[in-house]
Amino acid sequence: MAQPPPDVGEDDCLPEYRHLFCPDLLRDKVAFITGGGSGIGFRIAEIFMRHGCHTVIASRSFPRVSMAARKLAAATGQRCLPLSMDVRDPPAIMAAVDQALKEFGKIDILINCAAGNFLCPASSLSFNAFKTVMDIDTLGTFNVSHVLYKKFFREHGGVIVNITATLGTRGQVLQVHAGSAKAAVGMAPHLVCSPGCLRVPLLPGPESPLQPRPPQK
Repeated sequence: MAQPPPDVGEDDCLPEYRHLFCPDLLRDKVAFITGGGSGIGFRIAEIFMRHGCHTVIASRSFPRVSMAARKLAAATGQRCLPLSMDVRDPPAIMAAVDQALKEFGKIDILINCAAGNFLCPASSLSFNAFKTVMDIDTLGTFNVSHVLYKKFFREHGGVIVNITATLGTRGQVLQVHAGSAKAAVGMAPHLVCSPGCLRVPLLPGPESPLQPRPPQK
């Protein structure tokens, strides 16, 4: 049985990769990945690209996604379009999707990976901190799915993958905000009633130790 590739500690491409699937499994597909400049989103982009996929990686920080795109393209030989986009801002999402469609002519896969999280007891959580995480994780997932469905998937079909978390299904200390947001990302079974798309929720465990700091106001 093939072993998973060794991971790296930073947002860099893997030093080696042994294909676990057919190398051209995603040849000429196009994936739109929110939160693609770092963490889980970055690694998803890399693995997709190593299997022949072109990607669009979107984040609020354009310098971050630009650097990530250069790393990904150099390591895989596939095209990677970096875009600055806030998943809480529908007009910005519309503009980003339009730019991606202009660049590639299609989008086959949407990965909703943008998220915000930090460690904080519920008693110390500010109204703004709770709302910020809900807006990014939950509303952001709906916003991007809604825009891409109306602009492309409704007529052409596509796949939507929502990155949620196991903490949305059970209680966890210091995570009432993220757990609530991720539980709501479980909207996938309801969205699947819309024709033309396949929606798949993925629930990874903790990626790395979180730092106890709230988002900036």
